[in-house]
Amino acid sequence: MLRLGVVTASTRPGRIGPSIAAWVAEEARAHGKFEVSEVDIADFDLPVYDEPKHPRMQDYQNAHTQKWAAAIDAADAFVFVTPEYNYGPTPALLNAFTYLAKEWGRKVCAFASYGGVSGGIRGVQAIKPIFATANMMCLAQQVTIPFVFGQLEEGSFTPSDPNKEAVGPMLDELAAWAGALKSIR
Repeated sequence: MLRLGVVTASTRPGRIGPSIAAWVAEEARAHGKFEVSEVDIADFDLPVYDEPKHPRMQDYQNAHTQKWAAAIDAADAFVFVTPEYNYGPTPALLNAFTYLAKEWGRKVCAFASYGGVSGGIRGVQAIKPIFATANMMCLAQQVTIPFVFGQLEEGSFTPSDPNKEAVGPMLDELAAWAGALKSIR
């Protein structure tokens, strides 16, 4: 079975990402092709990048980096659940990505982005070329959630019909690419 990491990319207090990530993880489990783990960047307490050696060496000195590397290395594919900050990716996601190199390579990712009018897509488009530097395959299929606050009830995310329609094709493509890339990793 393929291993999917559903990554919550926002770490700020009061964030709504975990509620959306829980829905994505539930959908991925129901999809049936993935063993799903929920990976919340906030749980790793990563300071601004603080490793003395380049990540390509995989000679991590800090316990937080070792724990983060193990979580990312264990996955075959990722769904990043992310808002955009100032038309770009969250600083936490960019920092977390910077900690590692080889653990990302030849893996596939998709996005469940959320926010206001753009639904977070500007942040997704900004991070894709950065992910490509680690030989990650970023899919076109994604879930986009504009005006997300209208889909929250007491802090819980309720997907819209377009969200429900988008998640299945995204997971289908993730499974296809994750299987293909696993064979060359």
